[in-house]
Amino acid sequence: MPQETTALTKTTQHEALSGADATSLAVALAESTDATVFVNGTALRLPAAATDAVLDLLTRLSAGESVVLSTAERWLNTSQAAQLAGVSNTYMRNLTDAGTIPVEYRGSHRRIKPADVAAWVAARDAARTGGPPA
Repeated sequence: MPQETTALTKTTQHEALSGADATSLAVALAESTDATVFVNGTALRLPAAATDAVLDLLTRLSAGESVVLSTAERWLNTSQAAQLAGVSNTYMRNLTDAGTIPVEYRGSHRRIKPADVAAWVAARDAARTGGPPA
């Protein structure tokens, strides 16, 4: 059962799959990229954007990773963005002050898009590993 987090609205955390389940899923993904799902007993072929998202989720789960899902349209405050990025509040404020992560002000309050935080995290991780951003 997914666990609802308190820092981000409409965000759920899904635990990593067991080793056997992750292996079975990885084998199935290696055989096909078909993303036909069954909803209420009806087969539904997903559109391209949904297919990409579902396959990304399944690939991460098959790799034994825990996954956090969040609605992209939500605006985060600095604390929420810092939690999502795994950095301190001060570091997140410094990133927004430097223009590294885009920020909008509502009065004196900073508001940050989750997609901008995710893009920064992907770029940071790619720089650490020497690969292209995910």
